[in-house]
Amino acid sequence: MILWRVLPWDPSARPADPGGALWFPRPFQGTGRHDDPARYGCLYLTEGATSAVAESLAPFRGTREMRPELLTRMGRPLALAELELGDDAALVDLDDPRTLVREGLRPSVVATSRRVVTQEYATRLFAAGAAGLRWWSTLEAAWMNATLFDRARGSLSLRHVRPLDVQDEVVRDAGHFLGLASPDEVRRAPRPRRAPGSTAR
Repeated sequence: MILWRVLPWDPSARPADPGGALWFPRPFQGTGRHDDPARYGCLYLTEGATSAVAESLAPFRGTREMRPELLTRMGRPLALAELELGDDAALVDLDDPRTLVREGLRPSVVATSRRVVTQEYATRLFAAGAAGLRWWSTLEAAWMNATLFDRARGSLSLRHVRPLDVQDEVVRDAGHFLGLASPDEVRRAPRPRRAPGSTAR
């Protein structure tokens, strides 16, 4: 299974070390959707490259322009990592109605932004032995996300990682979805015309 992740990347780090694409940032977790750092670390991944970038840029909706500084975190460039999850690490599919019935969950519970709710069911499924969870993005329900618990790290491998740039097609696609125009589009946009007789202030 191919999964994607956007992360603040340290090119000098080994993949499983801090700054690497396979590092589980457990020491810094606790507020995320499925976090429970007392029991596990987790990675938030997606099944599509565009959705991975969109999830990272979602906080900037409303800024209108895709600027290079939006593609950095903590002084590091954001990078797109392509990962492969082995078949031995099956995810609990929360997009499957049969799974929801079996686990006593409702779609509204899966999708809610109330962390006390989402963290509770994630901890319960982890305790039952899950390698991770598959669920739909709250940005676009057709996009599928995955939360991978650190017990599955041995089944995860890195295929490729590269820094992101505002000119990347995947960045442009994610930006368009979020209403962020590329620098080229901003330069080409017509300037508003002043009404006759008006003066600049």
